[in-house]
Amino acid sequence: MDALGTSLIALAVILGGAIGGLWLRHVLPEHYLADETKDVVKLGTGLVGTISALVLGLLTASANSSYDAQNGHIQHLAADIILLDQLLAQYGPDAKSAREQLRQAIDPVIKRIWRESQSGSARQSTMEVSGAGQDMAGIILHLTPQNDAQRIIKDRAVQTTADLAQTRFLLFEQSGGSLPLPFLVVLVFWLAMIFASFGLYARPNPILISALIICAVSVSGALFLVLELSQPFTGLMQISSAPLRNALAPL
Repeated sequence: MDALGTSLIALAVILGGAIGGLWLRHVLPEHYLADETKDVVKLGTGLVGTISALVLGLLTASANSSYDAQNGHIQHLAADIILLDQLLAQYGPDAKSAREQLRQAIDPVIKRIWRESQSGSARQSTMEVSGAGQDMAGIILHLTPQNDAQRIIKDRAVQTTADLAQTRFLLFEQSGGSLPLPFLVVLVFWLAMIFASFGLYARPNPILISALIICAVSVSGALFLVLELSQPFTGLMQISSAPLRNALAPL
């Protein structure tokens, strides 16, 4: 399920907790809501609320770091592609076929990176290398330098090709990482219990209902951000493929 659908379910559960608290206040005898009971419930709610706030903060920071890392990998991939193309251009006409294969390999790489994340198959399938990418690497390895300058350029091109493959492997391994379902269920349960306590000791009125709805939407929005950032190649906040698509001009 996508981030929006999950956050809407979380919103419904949290609001359900608030409604349950209001219902319990209506059906429970008055002596069940004594000051001593209220103090204990407030202490427990404060503890759970503190844990929930810490967890949400850590999740947001972690998801944002993961998103920035994946975006950095894409930019690094684009920079290596540009560098490799420049090296092959400096090598001379013998490397023209390698430059052509490099351009043909970009579009399959883009489709595979974004498709692996969308299908959730990154960790369930093996890494695949495009035919154009394999051909390009083979052409570079079989280049025969005619002088020291070409020899240096070839060595640098081989190293850059290895860097491209390493970055691609990192994207493959790190794609598709989302928030574990048991963790999310526990967090939403904590939040629902907190909102239930809010409705348990307050008389329902328009201001209270509005405040509960706004707070529930805010918390669900935080969960939405975490889920969106943890899936950087899908959803509303997905990383753009423009740096890769625009990396090289036609030959």
